[in-house]
Amino acid sequence: MEGESEVFFQCPYCFSNISMVFELYHGGQSYIEDSEVCCRPIEIFYNVEDNEVRDLKVDRAQ
Repeated sequence: MEGESEVFFQCPYCFSNISMVFELYHGGQSYIEDSEVCCRPIEIFYNVEDNEVRDLKVDRAQ
């Protein structure tokens, strides 16, 4: 879908490969979302440049 990008990464808890769809319109975001595999909270941070997700960081939520 336009304005969105599916990104694949490893869950910081269970190490399963998961994917999430990120919005590209706002230049980047930071938020907490539960893992789709183990349901634990993941802190997500990313930037957007040239309509691509850059600087993706995922970690266990504090």
